[in-house]
Amino acid sequence: MTDRRKLAIAALAVVTIVAVRHPTPNIRLLTHDVGDTQPHRVQAAIDLGLMGFSVLYTWTARRT
Repeated sequence: MTDRRKLAIAALAVVTIVAVRHPTPNIRLLTHDVGDTQPHRVQAAIDLGLMGFSVLYTWTARRT
């Protein structure tokens, strides 16, 4: 393999690594009533460098 070919393969590998966006799961559990103007809510986000997690959970409290 020539040096030019090795350099082209290495450059392509670097461009591919930079261009690929790391996966970020987005999990949402929406269980509140549509008419509820102030649903209870818990939200969390964790970023581990190569991977990030975002969780949103909402619910409607019982009205007595």
